[in-house]
Amino acid sequence: MIGLGVQAISCSSQKNLTTAKLGLNKEFVQTNLEDARKQINYLASSIQESDIPTTYKDGKYVNWGSSWWCSGFYPGTVLYLYEYTKDEKLLDEAKRKLKHLEKEKNNKGTHDLGFMLYCSFGNALRLTGDSTAYKGVLSTGAASLATRFHEAPKTIRSWDGGKNWDGQPWTYPVIIDNMMNLEFLTEVSKMTGDKRFRDIAIQHANTTMVNHYRKDYSSYHVVDYNPDNGSIISRKTAQGAFDESAWARGQAWGLYGYTMMYRETGEKKYLEQARNIAKFYLNHPNLPKDLIPYWDMDQNKLTKESKYYSQKDLRDVSTAAVTASALLELAQYTKGSESQLYISKAEQMLKSLSAKPYKADYKEAGGYILKHSVGSIPHKTEVDVPLTYADYYYVEALIRYDRMLKGEKVIKQ
Repeated sequence: MIGLGVQAISCSSQKNLTTAKLGLNKEFVQTNLEDARKQINYLASSIQESDIPTTYKDGKYVNWGSSWWCSGFYPGTVLYLYEYTKDEKLLDEAKRKLKHLEKEKNNKGTHDLGFMLYCSFGNALRLTGDSTAYKGVLSTGAASLATRFHEAPKTIRSWDGGKNWDGQPWTYPVIIDNMMNLEFLTEVSKMTGDKRFRDIAIQHANTTMVNHYRKDYSSYHVVDYNPDNGSIISRKTAQGAFDESAWARGQAWGLYGYTMMYRETGEKKYLEQARNIAKFYLNHPNLPKDLIPYWDMDQNKLTKESKYYSQKDLRDVSTAAVTASALLELAQYTKGSESQLYISKAEQMLKSLSAKPYKADYKEAGGYILKHSVGSIPHKTEVDVPLTYADYYYVEALIRYDRMLKGEKVIKQ
């Protein structure tokens, strides 16, 4: 997501960024970030101070509250735009939302505190340097997240309660999305000196690498464990088309997560995992030419009898945004034609996202930046709508690309 501490990868790994051929120019980045600023300012003017945006549907704002997993993305997006524009009004807006979000540092009932606190308070600490205001929130939040780790499965539990598609209660479910919350732990470990947080992140990443991935490096969405001995009860999906499918955003979460874990640890096995995930994703025969994926990469296998058949061809803009940002980082840890491939594919994704039908016009979509994301078709929630996390990773990718144009590191410390 961002990066607060000392980077584990040597500066030599950054060299190819200055020699790679960049296909987008400063004007492209400036135009799209300025459009994003205008949209976010409009969104900010259209909601209540206590609202934390999630989506916009049927002409109405949908705000799920601070305990929803998406709550950190809006202030995080505002902070990224503040970083680029230096507009103090944006910083003020972010701080207003952080006041309503801070209480989630004590939330031990969610695995998503990385999304919620690190995208928001992590960016705030990085940009303001105000450790008095933000360090305590982050360290308390990391301690809350760590309570969900258990030794037998060696993973952080995702959900408490709920049932799978077969109507059976989950026992100890772990979803691939959880890879995205490990950066929170590794960075707070560096910030506080508490090695326990880093150890938990490494154990979770290692277990997920073994148990979540198929031979082709596609990922299952959910692995349900026996918490007493760590054995696997089942491999399922919750948001994909079917259990054995490659739910698109899940593939992006893994790509981003293992790229990040290589940065945080220097362990080459994480780099190899990220490269293999990227190969699966970019070479998938069902990936559209504009590189904005269907919500499930195996949606073409759905039959007319499937209850999702009528929605099978919906795109998920949020997946493309996450993937573009991840590929820009992965490019700095690889060389030659491979690095260039990642940059070129990320550029194509950014060009697609920055044009119709995916990018909203000014004041369209309630002030959200991108349209046509899919939250969860099986749950009938946030289907073909703008989503706050799509905006966050799109802006992050543009910020990362801007750094590349300046010859800077993609990850800002």
